[in-house]
Amino acid sequence: MNFIKRALLSVKARKGKSLLQIFIFTVICVLVLSGLAIQTAANKSADSARKSLGGDVTLQVDMEKMMEKMRSEGGRVRMQRTPIPVAAAEELTTYPDVKGFNFYSSAMGTASDFTPIKNEEDTEAEDVGKNGQAMNGGFTVRGSAMGDISLQGVLYSDSVQEFMDSKSKVIEGRHLTDSDTDKSVAMVEKTLAEENDLKVGDHITIQSSNNENTYTFEIVGIYETTSTGDDMGMSFAALNPVNKIYVPYTAVNKMKGDEFAGTIDSAVYYINDPANIDQFIDTAQKDSSIDFETFKLDANDAVYKQMVGPLENVASFSKNVVYLVTIAGAIILGLIVMMSIRERKYEMGVLLALGEKKWKMIGQFIVEILVVAILALGISAVSGKVVANQVGEQLLTQQLQMEETNAQPQSFMGPRAGGMGMRMGQPVQHVDPIDELSVNITSEDLGMLTIIGLLIAILSALLPSLSVLRLQPKTILTKQD
Repeated sequence: MNFIKRALLSVKARKGKSLLQIFIFTVICVLVLSGLAIQTAANKSADSARKSLGGDVTLQVDMEKMMEKMRSEGGRVRMQRTPIPVAAAEELTTYPDVKGFNFYSSAMGTASDFTPIKNEEDTEAEDVGKNGQAMNGGFTVRGSAMGDISLQGVLYSDSVQEFMDSKSKVIEGRHLTDSDTDKSVAMVEKTLAEENDLKVGDHITIQSSNNENTYTFEIVGIYETTSTGDDMGMSFAALNPVNKIYVPYTAVNKMKGDEFAGTIDSAVYYINDPANIDQFIDTAQKDSSIDFETFKLDANDAVYKQMVGPLENVASFSKNVVYLVTIAGAIILGLIVMMSIRERKYEMGVLLALGEKKWKMIGQFIVEILVVAILALGISAVSGKVVANQVGEQLLTQQLQMEETNAQPQSFMGPRAGGMGMRMGQPVQHVDPIDELSVNITSEDLGMLTIIGLLIAILSALLPSLSVLRLQPKTILTKQD
């Protein structure tokens, strides 16, 4: 009799054991399929979020290394400007992962022919700044007047974080672009413009912080901001958001002095995919002429990690589930098949005594388990999506709860995409993590399940049958009780 036909009859004759094997195999397949589907859905959601968010990397002074160097030299730790050569920053703009960039340089100044927006605390605060400590360009210095205007030098004003986050927007005129480099043009805030009857086309004069020179700028744009600043901003006029004036970074460098010509405070590179950030940094450290003993590339991917962190944990957990269930499933089914084969020693002995080939006997056991596997795969393909959705939602909910429990208060000092190099009292941007996971069974998931299922079936039947078929027919029959 053909061994395939014999296998089908055997499955039908042993209904109880066959149903048990189908049930166990179905459970294994459903768990494996759920793990694969959840992993696929999490990866797709993460990819979508990554591409929509993008990512940026900031080139700036490595303050930690600077302070360590000063401490090692035994000197007093002093914060000072270390400008970045524009030529070095421009090297990175040609990298294939960079889809955009911006250069920043900042300074303080004093309004000459217009009045900045002040409050009642400004006079007292400015006296403290002149006689004590004041913030100048993002660093603490002693004995330096602060000024009442902050100048934000940029290459492209529309890619400044405040404009990208819609906290600020141009309401009249235009943005600053790279065509304004070396020009004396400016963008002023709406409140400052209204208080001084300024409009596009007017000119304003600003005195440098060292009071040595004055510079005149033509207003080419008026913007409006919803930023309210912080307590320090309310105490110092220069830190009030409405007193921020955007100018080309080259204009800021002129106000700082000749030693800052051809330099910037920081540069921001917008990466086409956050997944390429590490590759971009590694390539820059190997190939560029930037002195990474003084400067560093800081990956500003905190928002992306906040959004996809729980998803990545779910995907990782699902991947582990697939591995564990595959291994455990093969072992469990192998033990069941082994017990079934041992109960059928007499049947095998008779067939072998009648001249049946051993490979056909092994083929019969494999066909029997394959029949079970095909039925289990069909059932799991139908029910897998429901289970995968339930498991995926539960896993994501648990991860979100863990993220919320373990969340730490946001730091108030962090890297800033340009400007003074640090957030002056502004919290790091926070976004809600992705809290939904749409799980669908794809053809790739079914294909992988089929491969895993058949692998489990073949191994669980092949290994036990080989151990039994090492015996001779006479030995099998004589040992039969």
